[in-house]
Amino acid sequence: MFSAENEAEVVTTLPLPSVFTAPIRPDVVQHVHMNMNKNKRQAYAVKFQAGHQCSAECWGTGRAVARVPRCQGGGTSRSAQGAFANMCRGGRMFNPTKIWRRWHRKINKNQSRYAVASALAASAVPALVMARGHAIEEVPELPLVVGNGAQSLSKTSDAIALLTKFGANADVERCAASKKLRPGRGKMRGRRHVIKTGPLIVYDETESTSITLAVRNLGGVDTCAVTRLNLLQLAPGGHIGRFIVFTQSAFAKLDTIYSEMKSGYTLPIAAMSNPDVARIINSDEVQAVVRPALAQLDMKVRKVNPFKSKAARDALNPYAKVAADMEERAKKASKGKKAKNNDKFRSASMAFFDKMSADYLEHEDAPSTAFPDEEEEEEDEEE
Repeated sequence: MFSAENEAEVVTTLPLPSVFTAPIRPDVVQHVHMNMNKNKRQAYAVKFQAGHQCSAECWGTGRAVARVPRCQGGGTSRSAQGAFANMCRGGRMFNPTKIWRRWHRKINKNQSRYAVASALAASAVPALVMARGHAIEEVPELPLVVGNGAQSLSKTSDAIALLTKFGANADVERCAASKKLRPGRGKMRGRRHVIKTGPLIVYDETESTSITLAVRNLGGVDTCAVTRLNLLQLAPGGHIGRFIVFTQSAFAKLDTIYSEMKSGYTLPIAAMSNPDVARIINSDEVQAVVRPALAQLDMKVRKVNPFKSKAARDALNPYAKVAADMEERAKKASKGKKAKNNDKFRSASMAFFDKMSADYLEHEDAPSTAFPDEEEEEEDEEE
């Protein structure tokens, strides 16, 4: 902790509060910030009578015009014009807005506390603070803690001198240079200028609070009591890593807040103490016990048609081979049975033919003589 009067003097050292070891969860911070930001919206709606303040009726069918309500009367261009509908000139809008829309959102208390703890933990990581755009190249350390004498400052010049001592004035100047006119209609609605966000000064409200008066004229610089830490200030826009300047008493009070004042609340603990998985895998200790990586073979697999290849069919369907064997056996059995039946049928047919031949009358020719053989026909022709 540095003295507020002398930037080179280290007054004392303070243990890092446990809230700075909380897991950094940008997804939780962004979700809670989005819902919190909705809770300051004001209801708006169009007038419930808008677009319906004229007497109009539909003409019905049979007049070769659309069945949209039309203004009554005559002698003016407004008569017979379409009205009420959203596609008509002077009509109402589609789905008119109502003031009973669900404007606000409830937020889980445990989730909101998790988001605040994550935003505080991210403010102690220089890489995240610089990635957010803060100019902290000259700041001696993060989190930056100054003596309680800073809380008694009441003049802007003294506040600028204090920030300059610790290299934080570059961030203030960055914000002052970014001030410009807001684009759009907001210029007419009390928010004419936009400016980037600078340092956040966290103080202990039980002591002097004149520091709020000293920095209120510095663009982009905000103040907040340590017991009323607000996620909208800790992570503006839902982006973690804001540059925070703590006073000594406010910094020492963080452990009290998260152990006593928030009764029954336990700070979240990271599942991994070192989330850099790639660094763990590539470390010498891990690489010494893992087996070497297998050589990757660049094999081109040729697609085989299983309808034409027996091996491919058997690989896709192990039962195909069994089914084919069963079908082959069934074919062989059917073929042998058919041959046996043919012989049996032929012998029975011949026996029936002989019996029928023997039963013919004497004056009738036997069936075998009804159709002479070819040899007999040739002999008759020669004669």
